[in-house]
Amino acid sequence: MTVLNDLAATIAARAAADPDSSWTAKLLAKGPEKCAEKFGEEAVEAIIEAIKNDRAGLISESADVLFHLLVMLQSRGVSLDEVLEELARRQGVSGIAEKAARPTS
Repeated sequence: MTVLNDLAATIAARAAADPDSSWTAKLLAKGPEKCAEKFGEEAVEAIIEAIKNDRAGLISESADVLFHLLVMLQSRGVSLDEVLEELARRQGVSGIAEKAARPTS
């Protein structure tokens, strides 16, 4: 099991915890929209660190991005395995070809 799988399992377990005792439970209790907002905030912070060329900051903020991505996925009932399956499906396919094959909306 990878660190991300372990983290996803911990987040799933904490979803049922008391929000007063767990940051993850507190965030999930605020709903999917708040989880998405927090993910977006962390993504912007990672972008800022990348622009500043702050390696340590980028590493730290990237860890926050991954954590909050997993929380957001949990809030919508999407598993890490489902995301990994989608990545596996795309493996070996040109990004240009993959994007062209997406349905238009």
